[in-house]
Amino acid sequence: MAIGEFGGVLRQPAVTGTNLSSPLYWMYEMAHAALNPSRAMADASRLFFRNPLNPASHTPMGKSVAAGLELYERATRRYGKPDWRIPHVSVAGMRVPVHVNTVWERPFCRLLHFERAFEHPPRRPQPRLIVVAPMSGHYATLLRGTVEAFLPTHDVYVTDWIDAKLVPLAEGAFGLDDYVDYLISIFRSFGGDCHVLAVCQPAVPVSMAVARMEQMEDPYAPRSMILMGGPIDTRQSPTAVNLLAQERGIDFFRRNVITQVPWPHPGAMRAVYPGFLQLNGFMSMNLDRHLIAHADLFRHLIRGDGDSAEKHREFYDEYLAVMDLDARFYLETVESVFITHALPKGEMTHRDEPVRMEAIRNVALMTVEGEKDDISGVGQTYAAHGLCPHIPEEKRAHWLQPDVGHYGVFNGSRFRAEIAPRISDFILSQELPRRADGSAGVTTLRPRIVTS
Repeated sequence: MAIGEFGGVLRQPAVTGTNLSSPLYWMYEMAHAALNPSRAMADASRLFFRNPLNPASHTPMGKSVAAGLELYERATRRYGKPDWRIPHVSVAGMRVPVHVNTVWERPFCRLLHFERAFEHPPRRPQPRLIVVAPMSGHYATLLRGTVEAFLPTHDVYVTDWIDAKLVPLAEGAFGLDDYVDYLISIFRSFGGDCHVLAVCQPAVPVSMAVARMEQMEDPYAPRSMILMGGPIDTRQSPTAVNLLAQERGIDFFRRNVITQVPWPHPGAMRAVYPGFLQLNGFMSMNLDRHLIAHADLFRHLIRGDGDSAEKHREFYDEYLAVMDLDARFYLETVESVFITHALPKGEMTHRDEPVRMEAIRNVALMTVEGEKDDISGVGQTYAAHGLCPHIPEEKRAHWLQPDVGHYGVFNGSRFRAEIAPRISDFILSQELPRRADGSAGVTTLRPRIVTS
């Protein structure tokens, strides 16, 4: 979930300037095209050997052949953007249909509203929550569990970033400044009546957007921002990903991972960090685990363990679906966040204007970290509190979740049971009427900085 898992990138010949000479993306497309006939044949043969009317489907050999063909088809498949698969949600004991609508749109992003079709609106307040998904390879659907956890108690919106290969070159490049502009535009469209939750990589641009709005005394800044497992200051507890970026420098990434989108994609000739290279990095970090998981799938298919096989399919349908990132955004983020540490040093700029985190005083701040996070180390997100000294004590909180890694910070059973309720309480505390002295009306909901 970081801005690229750097360790697994493929080396290309050193070049200067834009990497127009690199044929890597074209070779990838040709390889997929060449595999199409064999993949189609494998899928057809799999159906033949799984057909219950075929006597061979009931034999050990037939089951083994069908399982092997499925693994081959899945290994050579191009995985598209997954569906959200959230048809309904339970709110206050009521089963409520959910409709996903686009309410804001720009070339590189859509803001999706998970509209709940209530017959009778709930009595409990339902604060507006904007979930800013990572623009770091996977689609926003990776946050399906995050969205499901907040839908019973919040009016949820999610940034759905667009695959860069689908954006025509005429729309221009997309950099970190553009990302911040998008967020400011989204926040203003809510008129200040919203809270923002940034998962991992967006912690930095969300902080930048809020700081710039506070600097401009913009009345439409969000009421609170929740930063989860984000790389605010990667000098704190640096992980292997952080150290590798520091060691190799920005020129390494410019030479080795940037290429151009080939025809006939709509974004042909756009400079990107392609999804298949990102996936190579994702997989290589834990290759043995992925090999074991696919061997387990083979055994599940032979034994007829449909539930276990389906869980594997659901996970890898999501995990193997990746998108291209615009090269400008990727390189600017790697350099400013992981190499020069511009935000914690006070050197970050937006449209050539300095980003002053100390200007944040009206927007409440909550940070969440995982004790075993190997992407954003402990302390990297908490560093935001030190950068925002003027936020009142009753408007800030921190939670360090024991025994969870990076993914567990925003998904899984511990997230649902221990993290999401604390975030909901924090958001609700910022919705409460304020006394004349500015303190919360209900003291039991005041957030506190805690570490376990």
